[in-house]
Amino acid sequence: MEPQIAPSILSADFYDPRPQIESVRAAGAEILHVDIMDGLFVPNISVGVPVVKSLSRKCGMTLDVHLMVSDPGRYIDAFAEAGADWLTVHLEVGDTADLLRRIRSTGRKAGLAINPGTPVSGLEPYIPMCDIVLIMTVQPGFGGQSFGLESETRIAEARALADWLNPDCVLSVDGGINAGTIGGAYRAGARLFAAGTAVFDAPDPGAAVRDLLKLCSPN
Repeated sequence: MEPQIAPSILSADFYDPRPQIESVRAAGAEILHVDIMDGLFVPNISVGVPVVKSLSRKCGMTLDVHLMVSDPGRYIDAFAEAGADWLTVHLEVGDTADLLRRIRSTGRKAGLAINPGTPVSGLEPYIPMCDIVLIMTVQPGFGGQSFGLESETRIAEARALADWLNPDCVLSVDGGINAGTIGGAYRAGARLFAAGTAVFDAPDPGAAVRDLLKLCSPN
């Protein structure tokens, strides 16, 4: 796939996110990344089903819903019904094969994420079941963190596994994506970039999306 920026709604202005969403959509962003946090799997709490339902009705973008929760099986059906297009769960919570099958049974695309401390090799049994693999380059739960030093190596390792087991699998990256890191992540094999503060903290979020895409180059 061609590189795409998935702006992360968690960094938007929740008082009135519509102008920012419209700006990134006009700039060509087709996917909106939505982090769901339960205060258990990660320390923070974010948004829930009602927000996804509202976004689905009005934002006009594909909703990439990242379930950073300790028991995602409780919520798969609810988020699918609310309008999530993609649902990503974490390898670390267990029951991975069953969770991926349940997501696929809803007709949504199934994603699998791993945290920085989890070996990339743990993805191997599940990549054939995945539409998306998400490499976290920071500890999940907080925005504005720095891109991990080993992230490019991990991205390349995941891309090699996907090329072997499921070449159509989209390799996504979340955490610390900005003008200084996106080029290296792209060259390592990532094609979808969840970007929060680099987009929504910019004076012009649409321009930030375009600028990030320009840095996705093989050179």
